[in-house]
Amino acid sequence: MLEGKRIVLGVTGGIAAYKAVDVCRRLVDLGAHVAPVLTRGAERFIGVATFDALASERTQRSLWDEESPIPHTRLGQGADVVVVCPATARLLSDYRTGRSGDLLTATLMATRAPVVLAPAMHTEMWEQPAIQENVQVLRNRGVVMVDPEPGRLAGGDIGFGRLARTESIVDATVAAAHGRIGDLAGLHVLVTAGGTREPLDPVRFLGNRSTGKQGVALAREALARGARVTLITTSDLTVSPTLRTVRVETADEMHEAVHAHVGDADIVVMAAAVADFRPAREAGQKLKKHDGPPRLELEATTDILAELGASKPPGQVLVGFAAETADLRANATAKLAKKGADLIIGNDVSAPEVGFGHDTNAVIVVGADGFDKEIPLSDKREIARAVLDSALDVRTRTGRDLPKFLETQRATTARGDGPGTVTRGEQL
Repeated sequence: MLEGKRIVLGVTGGIAAYKAVDVCRRLVDLGAHVAPVLTRGAERFIGVATFDALASERTQRSLWDEESPIPHTRLGQGADVVVVCPATARLLSDYRTGRSGDLLTATLMATRAPVVLAPAMHTEMWEQPAIQENVQVLRNRGVVMVDPEPGRLAGGDIGFGRLARTESIVDATVAAAHGRIGDLAGLHVLVTAGGTREPLDPVRFLGNRSTGKQGVALAREALARGARVTLITTSDLTVSPTLRTVRVETADEMHEAVHAHVGDADIVVMAAAVADFRPAREAGQKLKKHDGPPRLELEATTDILAELGASKPPGQVLVGFAAETADLRANATAKLAKKGADLIIGNDVSAPEVGFGHDTNAVIVVGADGFDKEIPLSDKREIARAVLDSALDVRTRTGRDLPKFLETQRATTARGDGPGTVTRGEQL
């Protein structure tokens, strides 16, 4: 995902500096050329030799490099992304005010590449008004902040300020490298994931092979691109403590959760494998083998995607998934028309390394406006990127990327309520 991309990885003097080693390794694994830059403070927590061994070039620490008289300019001009992990309170202050006191801050001043900062510090420091003001100013300038998380801090304290997970930092870096920083900012993306379980008795259930990996990849991608994300999932896979996650198990619970959160969603991606049928009755006690095979009577579950398609509000983009084993395009196209979706993502789960349980997938994307695209076997994160790109394309092609109050105004005019009259309540 980062093949050919040059990443400057800045490491500052916080206890979380050791976690930058994992970030470095992950970026290299994704194909990036990683150039580490350590401050003097960072060297008190982590050794230069570690980064020399794992990164793509030797670690740089000084503005006075004998091999290059202007190392900060070379690093800054050559970078596709500059990532600072961890970013201390001092780094935030220096970067905001333009103070260039070392190689890392000088590189930040000398680059036009996207910048990703992952702050980490004690709770009291993170909540200081001065720190929060610095963070907000940097955000307003376009800097990507991967906010810290709650958890164990240095000295045994527990609170908010722990460095974000490696996955979250890498996700933001990938999005920045591909020019997708903040393209979902201001949007609410709702994603469903995993396979539902319909109980037969207190022990057994009817289910399917879905693990939720594709849905979680979609949630991670949307989060990295600035969206407010709601993940409704049956899976135990974790994304981020800062992500709104709703755990469910059955189709009924999925139905209830979706309708509780879908109202203000701009993009809805129904990636979950929801059961079409469930036992009409759940046995109160465990079914015993000596009683013989049970007689199962099934009943249909609610078709959540069809309900959403029938009641879709103006401006919302609805994406469904079709897991098939034959006639992929025909079945996906038929489902598109039947469900009232904007896009259907079809995949042949009988194909090698495709679909349930795999880290890879291969899909076709068909749209209600004739859009048709095939995405060959790729990492599920690449599939997630393509799905969200397609959803944004729908918003652009259909004018759904207009501000919401303009959408409301257009809908009001179409109803004949007046020449574009909109009440304040409708705007909100």
